[in-house]
Amino acid sequence: MNAPMHLAPLLGLIAVWLMLGAAGLVQPRSTGWVARVLFPLGALVALGVAAIGGAALADGFAPERWVLPLGLPDLPFHLRLDALSGFFLALLGVAGAGISMFAAGYFREGEGTAPGLLGLQYHVFLASMALVVLADDAYLFMVAWETMALSSYFLVATQHRIPEIRRAGFLYLLMAHVGALALLLCFGVLHGGSWEMTFDAMRGGALPPAWASVAFLLALFGFGTKAGLVPLHVWLPEAHPAAPSPVSAMMSGLMLKTAVYGLLRVGMDLLSGGAWWWGLLAMALGLGSAMFGAVFAAVQTDMKRLLAYSSIENIGLIFTGVGLAMLCRAFGMHALAALALAAALIHAFNHALFKSLLFLATGSVLHATRERSLGKLGGLIRRMPWVALLALVGTLAIAGLPPLNGFVSEWLLLQAFLSTPAIPHAFINMIVPLGAAVVALTAALAGYVMVKFYGVIFLGQPREPSLMHAHDAGWLERIGLAWLALGCVAVGVLPQVALDATAGVTQALAGTALQRGPAPWWIAPVATAQASYSGLWLLAGMLGVVAVTFVLVRRLYHGRVRRTPPWNCGYPWLTPRMQDTAEGFGQPIRRIFGPVFRIEREVPSPTDSAPRYRIRIDDRFWHALYLPIVGAVRGVADAVAVLQRGRLAVYLLYSFLTLIVLLVFVL
Repeated sequence: MNAPMHLAPLLGLIAVWLMLGAAGLVQPRSTGWVARVLFPLGALVALGVAAIGGAALADGFAPERWVLPLGLPDLPFHLRLDALSGFFLALLGVAGAGISMFAAGYFREGEGTAPGLLGLQYHVFLASMALVVLADDAYLFMVAWETMALSSYFLVATQHRIPEIRRAGFLYLLMAHVGALALLLCFGVLHGGSWEMTFDAMRGGALPPAWASVAFLLALFGFGTKAGLVPLHVWLPEAHPAAPSPVSAMMSGLMLKTAVYGLLRVGMDLLSGGAWWWGLLAMALGLGSAMFGAVFAAVQTDMKRLLAYSSIENIGLIFTGVGLAMLCRAFGMHALAALALAAALIHAFNHALFKSLLFLATGSVLHATRERSLGKLGGLIRRMPWVALLALVGTLAIAGLPPLNGFVSEWLLLQAFLSTPAIPHAFINMIVPLGAAVVALTAALAGYVMVKFYGVIFLGQPREPSLMHAHDAGWLERIGLAWLALGCVAVGVLPQVALDATAGVTQALAGTALQRGPAPWWIAPVATAQASYSGLWLLAGMLGVVAVTFVLVRRLYHGRVRRTPPWNCGYPWLTPRMQDTAEGFGQPIRRIFGPVFRIEREVPSPTDSAPRYRIRIDDRFWHALYLPIVGAVRGVADAVAVLQRGRLAVYLLYSFLTLIVLLVFVL
């Protein structure tokens, strides 16, 4: 079989990733070789992957298939490149290039795992994610999925000498394998008892509605575990803070999107959308996760945990869009299904950009200050101006402010909710407007969280004397940050380009594509008379207002500049203790949403000479759901351990009894 025009070079690039990882073992202790040579080469490979993924999104692109002589006898690996896989390859390549360039300047000597082994794990992680979105059979999909899980586990446990990091890595690996088991059962249901494990055979199969629903529920559980949907999210706030910042960026920005891809592939491709309640369930879980993540992010005092909960919020918004698309498709509203699906896809791409940017910025802060507690940071805009400027782009983008990319996808999602006509179902007609309200509230809370994140870290005065010695990011790190920030601006200013990139996916999964806007910088997804947006014109207007204001001020004051201290509320001096703290920012949310949290307070005694007030906020799901499961598993393990007496005669008795039982059943 002749090699397809796009798949062959794409597999070559994936093989180069694997070779770069193996090349790290040539000099496993050399940080210069691994970080300064191999990581930049990996970034170039990522750009090539993005280019081929973008080519798969062109109009008229026919899906390419290839069967590789690998795998097991009669079970070769099947590959497929279509619009859906092309979109996620473009996402992987664009964000992966920025992360790899940042990683080239980030990793230092003596930080946990040896550099060569770290480089191997890193590039295997990238290659496995690419293979997940290219797999066209259940066998290759599960092999790539498990490779992705194992390589990311070793990356999370880079600082494996720290007990907390080992525990976080174990929890992540456990939840990953629970989800993988659900996916294995899902594919077992989809293949219907035949030996055909290809996705084409699953598309052509005719499952009864009950079994189709079972397959979808298993897929939602398995992919929801990987994505961090509530209540399957408990691993995410632990793993992201434990991992190095480039790994956190890859996991949040890239790996979580493979779960979105998987749900789209199974739910809207292999199962063709299914019943209406599938979409309603996915939408409800997405809305709940979005609100949960935003509320918990608002009360965090660790900057990486804050971003981890923010990832739950954004993944919730993406699943909300996917659920709404499935719901609209089930009722034959293909145009609105395409709008909701496009909003979900663009938000997935946007999240890969701005969340990777923010995780990398926290990595620069962590390297410069050795602190990740918000209570010990502040005033870094003076010491780290490059990081502060580029982090501001990501902060405004994730807060959903125009003219950046976060606004585009959230605006499209709200348009999908607000444009939904009367659905022939009374209960759904009540739920959909509530969904729009939840999305708006979540967006407002996200803006509140980002004010806290950026203000506490970069503004004000340093809260610790050691922050006066903080240094800015190196040039390789700046390139990675600037690349991601440029992506945030580009999608926001040219939103129609992003919308056009989803046309092939919406045509294949929703049955139609959205109408084109009047220009690349202008979108009108429903109708020009109803709703339209131009990021470029908005940016031009903002710059024009700034320019006019500057000119007027210069003319009115004749170029004179007057400098004076800021108003200090009547105090003769200002100290860092007078600034708002992370706890202070979170206090209103803690009071309003108090029942959501499990709060433990330690109140000092009136007689304490040095009184201190402490508060601990925990996840109720962990205590109400997971700890009882842990207790039950331990009880079963203790009961089974009774069988292990440590005596040979007892073990021989077990074997003898087993043989007798088997003979009874045979006879």
